[in-house]
Amino acid sequence: MDDRHLTAVEALMWTLDGDPHLSSTFANVTLLDQPPDVEVFRTRMARALVAVPRLRRRVEGGWSGLTAPSWVDEPDVDLDHHVRHVTLDAPGDERQLLDLATEIAAAPFDRDRPLWEFVIVDGLTDGRGAMVQKLHHTITDGEGGVRMSVQFIDFARDPGPLDDPEPPPGEEPAPTPTGLDALVAPLAELTRTPLGLVRQAVEGAAALRDPRHMASLPADAAATARSLARQLGVTGEALSPLWRERTLGRHLELLRLPLDEAKAAATVLGGSINDLFVAGAAGGAGAYHRQLDVAVDELRMAMPVSTRTSSSGRSSGGNAFAPTRVRVPVDEDPRARFGAIRERLGVTKEERAVGFAGAVAGLGNLLPPPVLTRLVRHQTATVDFTTSNVRGAPFPLYIAGARIVGNHPIGPLGGTAWNLTTISVDGSLDMGLHVDTGAVSEPELLRTSIEASFEQLLALA
Repeated sequence: MDDRHLTAVEALMWTLDGDPHLSSTFANVTLLDQPPDVEVFRTRMARALVAVPRLRRRVEGGWSGLTAPSWVDEPDVDLDHHVRHVTLDAPGDERQLLDLATEIAAAPFDRDRPLWEFVIVDGLTDGRGAMVQKLHHTITDGEGGVRMSVQFIDFARDPGPLDDPEPPPGEEPAPTPTGLDALVAPLAELTRTPLGLVRQAVEGAAALRDPRHMASLPADAAATARSLARQLGVTGEALSPLWRERTLGRHLELLRLPLDEAKAAATVLGGSINDLFVAGAAGGAGAYHRQLDVAVDELRMAMPVSTRTSSSGRSSGGNAFAPTRVRVPVDEDPRARFGAIRERLGVTKEERAVGFAGAVAGLGNLLPPPVLTRLVRHQTATVDFTTSNVRGAPFPLYIAGARIVGNHPIGPLGGTAWNLTTISVDGSLDMGLHVDTGAVSEPELLRTSIEASFEQLLALA
């Protein structure tokens, strides 16, 4: 795919964004030791528009189901709209900042403009500063966002003069028509469906029968079918009797762990940082239920699995992930819970369905948007919560003269009760707990329950 077209997964997210419950917008609350220089940051973002094409483009078409979505250049990007500066009223405490960040993240993008917004915040106590960074998922995923951030992040408080940015290589010319085009064009005409959408669906269907994926029939095909059924054929309700309501109420809490201690605990337990992260989230979810006298043994968790390779790690953005879901134990024994989760995550990452995310999305894009939205809402209603783990930089970073002292993600809920996303930042794991307040009636209790769960796991080291 050239960079002018949305992938099938990106097109699906764009269509589903018409329902605010399924919005894929994500954000970060970046905490700074002082307010950044607004004009310096504006200058850096003007440079970023040259280096990152998707920051100067908007999406056209697709939402109504009448055309395939594509990126089109915005000839005059209004930096005053995309880079804003606000001052908190006194006393300027953290709760005010988090409520502001939640409000910014929840506000829908103007679909006639590029899909990003950065808000510099001052007026905080102790002279600190902050920034809320907001991106639509069609631009990139969490890991891609970290890579894109090199356009406005420095390795020193005063980096000195910067070289002029080099624009990315020119896009490839349109490919010579192939046999697939001969199939797609008449099918589009016959069904009165936009050619781009038919192409996504045909390519998706073809991928499902690619012999590289279906090496040994029928055993391989049967295993793939079972994997797809596990990921796409879940029915019923969320496993938590407390978290079945879905609303647009939002609340944000912050958590932080020492990275070295987390690594030590994961090593002692024989797993990875991600295993520890999920075990902490699941343990906190179980403790929350127990404190409210509700019995639950397992919960269903959604988790993106990265498919990013060196060739997909361009600074221009893009998405390289597949959504998965897995049932996780939430019992009180941290060691047993960690072991069970490590095993289940290992199986989930090897799910054959991961390789067919684009194929399934391509077929889904042929459905009328109201039908597609209903189907996805039904599936997300079976999921209790979402987690995501993004790798950041292990050394100090700066934004327009201010040092980053915390960076907490605001992950999209995607129709689930809450999202806990973490990013590693200069020796710590910074987390954002993004909660649907209609589902989780006591978000502070959930945060303290998750914190206690992590303390139990770290104590094992």
